[in-house]
Amino acid sequence: MTTHRERITACLKGEKPDRTPIALWRHFPVDDQSPETLAAATLQFQKTYDFDIVKVTPASSFCLKDWGVEDEWGGDTEGTRRYTKRVISDPRDWEKLPALDPTSPHLAGQLACLRLIRSQLTEETPVTQTIFSPLAQAKNLAGNETLLSHIRLHPDAVMAGLETIAKTTAKFVEAATETGIDGVFYAVQHAQASLLTFEEYKNFGLPHDLQVLQPADSLWCNMLHLHGRDVYFDLVIQYKFHIVNWHDRETYPSLKEAQNIFTGVTCGGLRQDTLVYGNQAEVQNEAADALKQTKGQRFILGTGCVVPVIASHGNLMAARSPLPSGRGAGGEG
Repeated sequence: MTTHRERITACLKGEKPDRTPIALWRHFPVDDQSPETLAAATLQFQKTYDFDIVKVTPASSFCLKDWGVEDEWGGDTEGTRRYTKRVISDPRDWEKLPALDPTSPHLAGQLACLRLIRSQLTEETPVTQTIFSPLAQAKNLAGNETLLSHIRLHPDAVMAGLETIAKTTAKFVEAATETGIDGVFYAVQHAQASLLTFEEYKNFGLPHDLQVLQPADSLWCNMLHLHGRDVYFDLVIQYKFHIVNWHDRETYPSLKEAQNIFTGVTCGGLRQDTLVYGNQAEVQNEAADALKQTKGQRFILGTGCVVPVIASHGNLMAARSPLPSGRGAGGEG
């Protein structure tokens, strides 16, 4: 029997695995408010669907609550929470942001969650931890409009805050590697033409990204997530990621085009809307088309982002059932 780890490893080497790897992940609202319940929900999701990568998906506030933000669950279909209290309003607030240690309560709680998950899964099942880029964290500390206006009007203040966030996050990544994870899922949200120019991202985003990611260099299953539309996909050559994930069904590049740019593994092929509103045949047709685009090499079947919490069990099962090509897309072995 081929294990999940062996399947992903073969994929990373450019070899054709025994079947197309699949990795889907989702938020667990309410359950994501404690390490124990998030771990239990994540493990149950994996027990049900047996994906090739377990991506741990805490609420985005897990890395911010120790700075004082507050949020609430309001029924968003993606499972995300709404921020009710920010901590940055005045430009000078960026310079007052204190660096945090991984022993801070909510950061330590997420590390405990990772240890619980790792203890229940063998080394043959890769586990990755979601890490939000410093800019993505800054957005939630201040609100996106405030962040963007401060970048343009008070760049030095924002840069000071980003340096603090990057220092804090790098320490957390280092601590996370000690829990036995196999990689980080690095969420970049501002590498979009509608938010920042390419030069702005290279100035405010890239240096801090590289600082945060340095402790993860020794891991073997790191995935970059470029969120949104009109993304600066060429950024992939600036990083050392093994896998890249983006909304390939909604924005440039397609899976086929991406494989001409990026020498690693692409992850995508399924629309979130198809998993929610489509039927099982439509899910499998998208999977088959993705396999055709990539010729079944350097490819992991997934979505461009999280699976909405309202996606049907039947559609998730259809995604992990045998593809029309005859190569299965689910079930270890």
